[in-house]
Amino acid sequence: MLSVAQLALFALTAGLPSPTPQEEGFRPLFNGEDLSGWVSVNTAPSTWTVRDGMLICSGKPIGELRTERMYQNFILEVEWRHMRPKGNAGIFVWADDITARGQPFHRGVEIQVLENAYGNTRSHTTHGDIFPIHGAKMTPINGHGGSRAFPTENRSKPSPQWNHYRIECNDGAVSLAVNGKVVTRGKDCSPRKGYICVESEGGVVHYRNMRIKELPPTPVAPEDVAIANRGYTSLYNGVALTGWSADPGAKWRSADWVLSYGGEGQHPLSTTRSFGDYGFVFDIRLKKGVGSTRVELRGTSASAIIIDGATVGPGHWHRYEGALRGDRLTLSRNGKPLASRRLEGVSKSGPLRLVPAGPVDFANLFVR
Repeated sequence: MLSVAQLALFALTAGLPSPTPQEEGFRPLFNGEDLSGWVSVNTAPSTWTVRDGMLICSGKPIGELRTERMYQNFILEVEWRHMRPKGNAGIFVWADDITARGQPFHRGVEIQVLENAYGNTRSHTTHGDIFPIHGAKMTPINGHGGSRAFPTENRSKPSPQWNHYRIECNDGAVSLAVNGKVVTRGKDCSPRKGYICVESEGGVVHYRNMRIKELPPTPVAPEDVAIANRGYTSLYNGVALTGWSADPGAKWRSADWVLSYGGEGQHPLSTTRSFGDYGFVFDIRLKKGVGSTRVELRGTSASAIIIDGATVGPGHWHRYEGALRGDRLTLSRNGKPLASRRLEGVSKSGPLRLVPAGPVDFANLFVR
């Protein structure tokens, strides 16, 4: 076996970069063959495909693919390219298991992946911004007064050229090297342990040579750990009403990451699956002037959660999370517990059924 010195001499004579101890210890995060080790959080099977060793994102719907495992301290290297001008995407680190309330994205720290033609302003660049999103925290280095960190140089290449990112996350600090040079940094991040995600946001983007090197763990407070996998799977794929059934002519439509009803009156939308005991999450946004909307957990009014616009307020997203076990319902709204209660006359199983009283939006429909 050749020594490091011999390998370095061979690399020099062959015109290749010299190996360094820093490059040891990496393993593939994406295997180049399939999506093993990854979880589609709120997207469709058509969103993420694998071809010629590349992970290919269609950009539709807006949403995320995350790792099965959580990570704390690590170095992540990846090559990416946008296939269309003004393409938008991102890589998240230290993210929760599912998406944030009223959003198609997770709470976490985002490393921006923008195509050059998107343009640069004082509020964003196409060269590797880093920022906390949807409740995460970070102190930027080279900020403009907010929480976003800006690159010190413009180094990204336009479509369809490949770019190389090296993301180092260690003890709540994050840095990004774009095409071989560190340009963006942040510190004091929370969470600082969680999932890694790649983002679908309208642009067709390719990823390859995605690999990770885990670094030694450091002490981390419980509040700095992202929400771990609770076993939720999405009921809505963002591109079609697959797995749902509605009356003919009912004005339910797939509006990207939002499941939208634009009609009048009660025209239910039901899952084609039935559920017995299960946990659930759904986000709802009522339109002004619309009456009560029902979410029937087992397909009848006896199992209904009633969302009244006079109580929750129209125009804002509200998250309901709970579980139905036998006839016992436990429920929270926007993270605050509501009264646990027994449901009289509830059936043992049935579909999840959305019963609107007028225009309403749903998002982030998960069950476990």
